[in-house]
Amino acid sequence: MDDADTITGTLAGGQRLDKALAEASGLSRERVKALLAEGAITVNDAPATSPTARPAAGTAFAIRLPPATDPHAAPQAIPLTIVHEDADLLVVDKPAGMVVHPAAGNPDGTLVNALLHHCAGQLSGIGGVARPGIVHRIDKDTSGLLVVAKSDRAHEGLARQFADHSIIRAYLAVTTGHPQPPAGTIVTRLGRSDADRKKMAVLPKDSSRGKHAVTHYKTLERLHGAALIECRLETGRTHQVRVHLLSIGHPLLGDPLYGRANATTRPILRSLGFARQALHAQQLGFVHPVSGESLHFSSPLPPDMRRLIDECGQ
Repeated sequence: MDDADTITGTLAGGQRLDKALAEASGLSRERVKALLAEGAITVNDAPATSPTARPAAGTAFAIRLPPATDPHAAPQAIPLTIVHEDADLLVVDKPAGMVVHPAAGNPDGTLVNALLHHCAGQLSGIGGVARPGIVHRIDKDTSGLLVVAKSDRAHEGLARQFADHSIIRAYLAVTTGHPQPPAGTIVTRLGRSDADRKKMAVLPKDSSRGKHAVTHYKTLERLHGAALIECRLETGRTHQVRVHLLSIGHPLLGDPLYGRANATTRPILRSLGFARQALHAQQLGFVHPVSGESLHFSSPLPPDMRRLIDECGQ
């Protein structure tokens, strides 16, 4: 280590980059992955992003550590709906409209700000100072359940379960029209859209960009001009449910990025003032990474989605 903010050295050969960096730096493997994603690591003076790359023996690396404090992640006394909490983790039922962590345009009022106040700083540090405790995210205007790590041990254990797709995640969605077939599996590559960088898009199967994404869906209820759908995620990519349902011609009602109302649902959305994607993270299940206990949580539909379903069902 050549100063307080940067770790430098050389790597052993024959290993994945994340493992080699963890062993050489003394950081945890999940912390290394987070730093790779943030662009904080260079290998042979070039930015490194892929944790699966296999550098040669003697490859030089530098890890730039974030500052110890972050003025954008201050504790704030924001009410939280907590459905479970223990010494290592907590499960939060996030309302629509709350951003998960501070970012450009949302410097405060986020879930992280609320967690820093509630947990009095007792949160996993693997996500860095900007995202303490954050193992996974849901979009600002998606409501529902997410798990937060209070200890590094819990964070690493949960991250492994997300990586091996053993986490149970079920969403309730209200779509335009009626999917045909009424149940199925959507398998694509998802990546940033070339036409609009704010959007994600389905990419060609042989594309070198993007990530493999799998959503299992089934129709729970046929509504007038719409349907209530359950989506179970095998992977968890940015905007996955929203883009996957759009890709089969049935985007989410109210979705400002990907939505497309029809003659039946448009006046309902207008009368209700419903202007968010109709998506709710309803179920979350995992093995407690410290106790080994199997945990499963369910969240009721928020009132705005319940009213939307009732109106579309009349």
